[in-house]
Amino acid sequence: MAILIAVQCSLSGCEARTAEAEPVEQPGSLDFADKPRLGLMTSLPLYWPLGAGLGEILKAEAPVSHQREVIEAQFELLPLDTLSPIAGLTESDPEIDPLEGLEKLAIVQPRGLSPADNVALDEWVTAGGKLLLVLDPMLTAHHDLPLGDPRRPVDIALIPPVVARWGLEITFDDNQPTAPRTVAMDDTQFSVALAGKVGLREEGANECEILADAVVARCRIGEGQVVLIADALIFEGHADHEHAQKEPNGLGDVMDFTFGQISSGKSGDGLS
Repeated sequence: MAILIAVQCSLSGCEARTAEAEPVEQPGSLDFADKPRLGLMTSLPLYWPLGAGLGEILKAEAPVSHQREVIEAQFELLPLDTLSPIAGLTESDPEIDPLEGLEKLAIVQPRGLSPADNVALDEWVTAGGKLLLVLDPMLTAHHDLPLGDPRRPVDIALIPPVVARWGLEITFDDNQPTAPRTVAMDDTQFSVALAGKVGLREEGANECEILADAVVARCRIGEGQVVLIADALIFEGHADHEHAQKEPNGLGDVMDFTFGQISSGKSGDGLS
């Protein structure tokens, strides 16, 4: 039975509102100056693994997930925990806009977006930003953390209202097989498990196409582009994942598919 995932706003206390965190270059990685920046907001242990100590992080000695290695082969990652402007430390200090200067952004199973985050994200995309939005209605990885632990990834995605504003919705069939399967979009294939289904709320509200057995939507929003994926399997890297893979299946291709240049009539690089 298909169940419509409810659109939910996050509570204002869901995430700490702090300034941008500077990424730490890992030994042997390419110079960040050679790569475009990619903002990253996620509840998954993509950037730092669960259990990493502060000392390890400060010394850049914490283990790096395969997913992060794949992404950092193409991008300089910029971790974010808010999308909306942050007040200065004093009344005379200007606001800090975490999206200023960013052209590419990945939001993967976030803890929730505040109303201000929804507004900032919509304005940023409409002005020309490229967004990868991953909202999984049922994570399949096991994380040995109690409910309520702030380190625990979000098991069931909170669908931000901006998704409906863009004319999209996500539904979930709880009777589907649990085993992973492969889906395809253009020349790209990747693995999913217990995936959601993306649909259009309003026909023609935006220039959208539904791909990969309805797991993916790609939309032109104003001057920008959104790729919405209703499954996070390729981003899950926890050691206890029953379907964990040493090399993420299709992750690099999905990043290429999302952040290729928007152009008309060019397969894989935008809407034709």
